[in-house]
Amino acid sequence: MTARTDITTIDLSGTWRLSAADGSHAVAMCVPGDVHSALAAAAVIPEPYAGRNERDVQWVAEKDWAIERTFEVSPEMLEDSWYLDIASIDTVATVYVNGILVQDTDNCFLRYRPDVTEALHAGENTLRVLIHSSIAAGAARQAELPFFVPWHEFNSPIPNGNMLRKPQCHFGWDWNIALAPLGIYEGIALRRLDVARIEHVTTRQFHHADGAVDLYVTAILHADEPGVMPVYFCLEDERVRLDIGVKAGETAITHMFRIDSPKLWWPSGSGGQPLMHVRVETTTERVIRRVGLRQVELLTDADEAGSRFALRVNGREIFCRGANWIPADALASRVTRDGVRDLLQSAVDANMNMIRVWGGGFYEPDWFYDLCDELGLMVWQDFMFACNLYPSTQAFLDNVAAEVDYQVRRLSSHPSIVLWCGDNELVGALTWFDISRQNRDRYLVSYDRLNRTIELATRKAAPGAIWWPSSPASGYLDFGDAWHADGSGDMHYWSVWHENKSFDNYRSVRPRFCSEFGFQSYTSMPVMRTFAASKDLNISSPVIEWHQKNAGGNERIAGTMFRYFRFPKDFASFVYLSQVQQGLAIRTAVEYWRSLKPHCMGTLYWQLNDTWPVASWSSLDHGGRWKAMHYMVRRFFQPVTVAAIPSADGETIGFSMVNDTAEQVTVNLQSWLVTLAGEKRPFRATEGVCGPDRAEVLLSVPASDIPEGELLFWTFEASNGMAGEGHHVATTYKTLDLMPSGIGIEVAARPDGAFDILVTAERLALHVMLEADVEGRWSDNAFDLTAGQARRLVFRPNEPGLEPRFTWLDLFSCQSAEEEPSNEAQ
Repeated sequence: MTARTDITTIDLSGTWRLSAADGSHAVAMCVPGDVHSALAAAAVIPEPYAGRNERDVQWVAEKDWAIERTFEVSPEMLEDSWYLDIASIDTVATVYVNGILVQDTDNCFLRYRPDVTEALHAGENTLRVLIHSSIAAGAARQAELPFFVPWHEFNSPIPNGNMLRKPQCHFGWDWNIALAPLGIYEGIALRRLDVARIEHVTTRQFHHADGAVDLYVTAILHADEPGVMPVYFCLEDERVRLDIGVKAGETAITHMFRIDSPKLWWPSGSGGQPLMHVRVETTTERVIRRVGLRQVELLTDADEAGSRFALRVNGREIFCRGANWIPADALASRVTRDGVRDLLQSAVDANMNMIRVWGGGFYEPDWFYDLCDELGLMVWQDFMFACNLYPSTQAFLDNVAAEVDYQVRRLSSHPSIVLWCGDNELVGALTWFDISRQNRDRYLVSYDRLNRTIELATRKAAPGAIWWPSSPASGYLDFGDAWHADGSGDMHYWSVWHENKSFDNYRSVRPRFCSEFGFQSYTSMPVMRTFAASKDLNISSPVIEWHQKNAGGNERIAGTMFRYFRFPKDFASFVYLSQVQQGLAIRTAVEYWRSLKPHCMGTLYWQLNDTWPVASWSSLDHGGRWKAMHYMVRRFFQPVTVAAIPSADGETIGFSMVNDTAEQVTVNLQSWLVTLAGEKRPFRATEGVCGPDRAEVLLSVPASDIPEGELLFWTFEASNGMAGEGHHVATTYKTLDLMPSGIGIEVAARPDGAFDILVTAERLALHVMLEADVEGRWSDNAFDLTAGQARRLVFRPNEPGLEPRFTWLDLFSCQSAEEEPSNEAQ
């Protein structure tokens, strides 16, 4: 077909008109965007995150909503073929052009491209998207099934979310607000179809023994009728033209580029992240993929403990240090690229090299994975199934197969994605419901059909991609208890939090790879004040309890404080101490499991970020502020580190040195005994060598050598320049009769808008935490000081020109009524 107009695309993003299907609540809405955010911006509903407003806005999800706009079409355009390019509609919707139905949608994770040529006319055209209530749609689909399929009611107070292909956490979770949002989440455009359009561009690499790489680039083209067209394949400055014939439907064309001296892509901390630009072009389109050349293998070979679970990148085994990623916000309109970049940068700044994109949220947009590619963050990518059981009707499985095919082809070229996982905790979910326990065979077969559909679609879309069936899982077609079996596969270990076991229980298991474990804390005080009034700042106030979505979570946080600490004196101290104990819990697990290397080859804690301001397992507040734990994470995830780990019988304390680098390091250790007044005297000093990618015992000391009422402090320095410090308490913190620490703070403004902070202590100060009343980033925090010691910090506000007010807390000041002179900077 010969084009009659120069116009190839009309971008339909921008301001649309939103109203309920009955015409009420008419407001402007930005597309891409979500309905709740538009209604809140127009003051139709209150701010959903404030107070207990969640209750007052849930009616939104019970209605159908129409989103509409107009656009102009010239007479010349009607001589061509046109289609709508719809990247993401949430979820069950009907799309009309000038009142003509052009598309039904029922998958938030699918792209739709309906032909709209016959629906267009010259002049003003109207595009209307009618999004149906997910609550009503889920209930209707449940009623149509041949047998009942349960969902996790504690996670999802809004029912039947498992019937729909949309983010499962939209129906609530034990950290999320339950709103069942709806909207148009990515761009929407009207595009001209010439001979053919580009449906997918995928790449596959073959690495030769001499180091050369063959890069195969495949373009999948869609045409309405046979034709001939030029297609250009480009790698950096190399551009090759191929004149090809296309058939009606899909045509695949592949070109191979030879790279003789490639620069390899490495995870953060192990090397660089060089990226190459691959382009496929037609006369009207250009699709770009950024490719990093690398080899990845999942090692599951048998050993005497069971079987391994380790990733090998470019021939080198990599210990995976990281966290689980959930959506950056509960409402899609509030997610920004800058905000996501900040969260991912915080992961890298805390020495992470992997994140797990958890299966109850989204397949993230391309730019998210672009950021991971640039930052060297490996991605464990779940498919979007979590904690529920799911239908296995043919219609549902066909929908899933299309989703998997689209998402895998869209994302598989990203070097950061190193593993595709079938689901989150669906095997465990078989045991969570009375109905599935009573008829396990039926629900197990149903699950296997779903899991097999996902696997086959993945292998077809990306031959050679690494597939793991579920998380946790002990292995392929193993439907056993992977929650506590630590001989093989990946583990989710939740006994410390959900079963209220002590922190040292983390040392009772030896996971091969722990992909979930966590401990809760409260969100920081500045974030608290964004949703709670001063009168609400009490652990048992209705507002604070509303922002705790895990049943019994507040009681568990408080109960843990009773176990380890003297109870805090006020609410701000309670919040501070919850964050300290969270960090200590996760540190206990990570330090021990890293010391087991190479038996254990990965620790991904739950969770990196929050979707809204809430008590949760995150180390970053909603908005990206670092909790106390995140500063601790930066230390215990350092590639070379030293940790004090007591033996199982408590008789000895072993100093474990871990080296995640490819080079041998020499580690120098200095240790002291420190009194409760902060006075220290030398204890042990030693030096040892740790081989590349190894964990070794540097020194063991009898626990009895530490006098009662004294603490063991240490510092270390490695030959590669990495250094660190720590302390060990022989009993619990509540047994320590601490003294006022005499902390002093001096603040000096810098010309660049940052602030130099000098912190001093007259006596022992444990877990010193500084806070500013404006958003910004500290160079360090959550640290210890002995008598006479000083620490220099830098605080950099997000907005220059502000004059922050600085406050501090330490372990003594948070739990003692004895007054310090002031906990504000002077």
